[in-house]
Amino acid sequence: MIIYGGTPKIETNRLTLRRMEHIDAQSVFDNWISDERVTDNRINAAHKSILETVERVAKIVSGYESNEFCYWGIELKSSGELIGEIDLYDFDSSTGNCEVSYSIGYKWWNKGYGTEALRDVVDFGFRHMNIHKISASHNTDNPASGKIMSKVGMVKEGIIKHMIRNSKNQYKDCAVWGIFQEDYLKKNVSSYFRLGVNRYKR
Repeated sequence: MIIYGGTPKIETNRLTLRRMEHIDAQSVFDNWISDERVTDNRINAAHKSILETVERVAKIVSGYESNEFCYWGIELKSSGELIGEIDLYDFDSSTGNCEVSYSIGYKWWNKGYGTEALRDVVDFGFRHMNIHKISASHNTDNPASGKIMSKVGMVKEGIIKHMIRNSKNQYKDCAVWGIFQEDYLKKNVSSYFRLGVNRYKR
C-alpha cells in the first residue's frame, strides 16, 4: 500500500528539492520551459509567454493541497537558482506502482544534477512511500536521460514504438525503464545510513 505524505523538502549534497511557489514562474520560464533544447524531450511545447508558465506553476501549487501530489522544484544550494523539476505521478493503488519524470535546464546539463535529484526521489518513494515499482521513460533520441536512469539502478525494459507524439506532431519511440523497491533496498542499505534518515522535512 502506498503511503502518501505530500511533497516534503528533500536535501541532497548539492540540491534542495522543494515545493514550487508562485514566485518561481519566471525562473521556470527562463531556465527550462521556454527552451526548445529541453522541451523537445517533453510532450508539451516550449512556452512562448510567461503567462503560460504562471498558469502552469499555479496549477502545481494548487496540487499541494493533496497528499497524493509529489512535485519538486530542483534548487541549487550554492546559488538558490531553480534549475529544474521532478515528480512522482500516475500512482496505481492496485499495484503500488508509479512513474517519475524530470527536467533540468540546459545550462545545468552534464553536471550530475539530474542523477542526484532522481536518486533521492527514488529513495524517498521506496523508503517513505512504500512504492513497489518506479518506472520512467525517455525518447530514444535522448540517450543521456537513460544514463541518468541507469545510474540510479533502473533497468531498461524495452522500447515502445511511437509511444508519444510531441508538440511538433512527431511520433517518438521511447525507452522504458523500471526499478523495484525490493531490488533497490537490497543494493542501498549502506547508503541509507551513510546519507542519514532525516533528509526529508515537512
